Amino acid sequence: MRSLCVFCGSSVGNHQDYALLARQLGGCLAEAGITLVYGGGKVGLMGAVADATLAAGGRVLGVMPEHLVKQEIAHTGLSELHVVASMHERKEKMAALSDGFIALPGGAGTFEELFEQWTWAQLGIHEKPCALLNAKGYFQPLLAMIGGMVAEGFMRSAYRDMLIVSEQPATLIELMENYLPPPPKWAK
Repeated sequence: MRSLCVFCGSSVGNHQDYALLARQLGGCLAEAGITLVYGGGKVGLMGAVADATLAAGGRVLGVMPEHLVKQEIAHTGLSELHVVASMHERKEKMAALSDGFIALPGGAGTFEELFEQWTWAQLGIHEKPCALLNAKGYFQPLLAMIGGMVAEGFMRSAYRDMLIVSEQPATLIELMENYLPPPPKWAK
């Protein structure tokens, strides 16, 4: 893997473990020679993962819509900052720059970005791994809900199993490097 996209919160949340794990992930990415692609912010978990990657000598590419740059939340110390016109363009650019996707704790935007990439993987639009860095069990309710989707016949277990889950950044990266996608949803 040359680059991984990280989706995460623009706040640090209520537990220091979230920022600690974001910093650990940044260090692991740099150590593995993997470029961080992310939303370009200097705040929250976004800033924590970017700062840690940079501090460990890694490369960081940010992608941010112009209206957010104007609000002065863009990280100014990145390897590269791509300024785009819209959130849609941001997601397209981040996907094009990335070999896989990791979600850390975050809000609606984090989930929206992850779900789009996971859906695209199910449909065969790409074959990139999608993963959850499960800090403090943050994603357990989501995983239970996804299990319910499978149990109720709204999702095949193969698509649930596409989501790679770990509490350890190095383990997550290793699992992503060994990922083999299932056949696309509508493949014959």
